[in-house]
Amino acid sequence: MESWIPFFVVVACLAILLQTLILLAMFLQFRRLGKRAEEIAEEFQTRVTPILGRIQAIVEDAQPRISGIIADAAEITHSARGQVQRVDRVMGEAIDRLRLQLVHADQILTGALETIEDTGAKLRRTLWGPVQSVSALVRGIQVGLEFFRVGRGRRQHESPSEQPDESLFI
Repeated sequence: MESWIPFFVVVACLAILLQTLILLAMFLQFRRLGKRAEEIAEEFQTRVTPILGRIQAIVEDAQPRISGIIADAAEITHSARGQVQRVDRVMGEAIDRLRLQLVHADQILTGALETIEDTGAKLRRTLWGPVQSVSALVRGIQVGLEFFRVGRGRRQHESPSEQPDESLFI
C-alpha cells in the first residue's frame, strides 16, 4: 500500500497540472474574447454615435413642428366640434320647422277636403233632390198619359197584381 501513495501523488500532480493548463488556456481565450468585444463595442460606438447625433438633431429640429402640428390638430378638433354642434342645432331647428309646416299643411289639406266633401254633399242635396223630384214628376206624367191613352176601362178590368206598382215608387 505504501507503493501506491507515490503513484497517486504523481497522478494528482498531473491532474492539477492539466487543470492549470486548461485554466490558463481558458484565461487566454477569455482575454482574447474580451479584447475582441471591446473592439466591436468601440466600432459600434463609432458608427452609432454619429447616427444618434443626427437623430438627436432631427428630433430637436422636428420637435417644434410636431408641437405645432399637435396644437393645430387640437385647434381643428375644437373648431370641428363647434361646427358640428352648430350644424346639429341648425338641423334640429330645421326639422322642428319642417314638422310644424307639415302639421300646418295637414290641417290645410284636412280643411280643404272637409270643405270639398261638404260642398259635394250640398251639391247632391241641391241638384240631385230636384232632379229626383223632376224625374218623379215626369214619371207620374208618363203614367197619367199612359192611363188616358190606353183607356180607363181597360185598366179597370185588370187585376191589381198586374199593375206595375214598382214603377210608381220614387
